Amino acid sequence: MLRITLSAEPSTGAWGEKALLAYSEAGAAIHFAGDYPLRRIQQAARQLQSQGAAQVSLEGEGWSYERQWAFYCGFAATMKSVELKWASIDEDELELLNARRRSADWVRLVVNATPEDMYPEKLANDAIEYLSTIAGDHISHELLVGDKLLEHGWIGTHSVGRASSRSPVMLTLDYNPTGDDDAPVTACLVGKGITFDSGGYSLKSSAGMVTMKCDMGGAATVTAALGYAIEQGLRQRVKLILCCAENMVAGNAYKLGDVLTYKNGVTVEVVNTDAEGRLVLADGLIAASETQAPLIIDAATLTGAAMMAVGTDYNALFGLDKALLLKAQQLSELVNEPAWPLPLEKWHQANCPSYYADTANSRAQKGGGMGGASNAAAFLSRFVDTEATSWIHFDLASCFKDSADSRWAAGATGLGVANIAALLL
Repeated sequence: MLRITLSAEPSTGAWGEKALLAYSEAGAAIHFAGDYPLRRIQQAARQLQSQGAAQVSLEGEGWSYERQWAFYCGFAATMKSVELKWASIDEDELELLNARRRSADWVRLVVNATPEDMYPEKLANDAIEYLSTIAGDHISHELLVGDKLLEHGWIGTHSVGRASSRSPVMLTLDYNPTGDDDAPVTACLVGKGITFDSGGYSLKSSAGMVTMKCDMGGAATVTAALGYAIEQGLRQRVKLILCCAENMVAGNAYKLGDVLTYKNGVTVEVVNTDAEGRLVLADGLIAASETQAPLIIDAATLTGAAMMAVGTDYNALFGLDKALLLKAQQLSELVNEPAWPLPLEKWHQANCPSYYADTANSRAQKGGGMGGASNAAAFLSRFVDTEATSWIHFDLASCFKDSADSRWAAGATGLGVANIAALLL
């Protein structure tokens, strides 16, 4: 194993004092002094991995929990497993590092899989298997597949997924460690599980479509967040709802101009079949509201507009409960998963009007027009009983990298998992 140590001193090597790494016979030293030391540690780890290091041991002084996690984020690879030995720290922190790594690794495994291998039923079953491994008999579930969705009124998920040869699925998973079947549901997680997004008849370009296996990042994130929270000691009942589909083109695909009538009575005109995530999430949010949980959290790779607003280092937060938004942002800083609130008020619901329905699913403009991320969040708010529950929406702008950069390998990052787990706890 390559031995990795930390140095608070500037580098004195041939590459100058701004160099992140210095090599010796004993291994490599990371010079983290300067602005944003955690980012510097992550960048150094990315350099090590890109140079071919696959087995490292963190040794010496200065390896706090936060610094070790920053190193792991940079060292994790897109498709292969890496071997990392943590530095000696408090036993509780060591358990937390291992649990957090397991959750992040699972997200990478399912999000980075090819769309041929990761389809709606596979995603749902992988989520069941992952959480059952952690929580055992405390997990129960219900799967609704294909036309069974219509029998239960889940029109959005069925409409988006019906053109694929692989059926759409809604998974409702119940984590109930109380032993009481009548125990109240304290929180409900809802995830967008679009395992491939062609855009439907609002067809994406090749450049826009090539990474669309990541469009189930929301489902992966909330699943891993629940697993991570359980490993940290969550002992309250939580339900997980994943709305899974492939958005494809075929003779039976849903079309622009269709009007969908949801289970809560809201009618929606489809003006963009590439604004499909909000259509499936609407089902999940109605189902979540039916549980009467006091907290509903949804997560989705929902809009390019959020990425334009906050970039790819932050997730965007939306909600009508301002105290919950503030809490989520504070927790994001605590777990070093940056997130930032964007505007959302009830009046945003009027920003996607329709002549034929209560609302359209977007505007017939590129990216949904001005304020597209806020308008998408407002669409979702129509399907939550916001008078009876606190609701927060994560638009996961930072959960996936189209290509490698100075800190991350290409693919899933896992950002958002610890933030949502902290909200559950």
